[in-house]
Amino acid sequence: MSRITTLVLSIAFSLSSAPLVRADDGDILRVYMNHARVLKLDRPVAKVIVGNSAVADATVADPKTIVLTGRSFGTTNLVLLDKDGTAIADERVLVSIDEGNTVRMFRQTDRSILSCTPNCEQHSDLKANSSRP
Repeated sequence: MSRITTLVLSIAFSLSSAPLVRADDGDILRVYMNHARVLKLDRPVAKVIVGNSAVADATVADPKTIVLTGRSFGTTNLVLLDKDGTAIADERVLVSIDEGNTVRMFRQTDRSILSCTPNCEQHSDLKANSSRP
């Protein structure tokens, strides 16, 4: 392995534990891309609305349990309504990548993100180019 590649990998691994977004802005539901998060509710839900289903998806497991799944990077919102149409919740949802298991490789203006669990491989959903932040 070349010295430059070794240096890039060392820096990437040392920065991989830093959070993608620091939120001091109140309640936000965070979920990793291609992972699910279970939400337990105090009362039964009758309707689930996701602002952008390309970013996140929500499934009703039972009347008091919602499974939130991250589909792609970004933010959206999740609205839960009871049988009378009253809002139980209206929460922001942030879908991000699990930074602890990734390495970013830069080649001039191209960027690749490798998923390293345990071997580093380029995942089709994690491909990026210079036009994405």
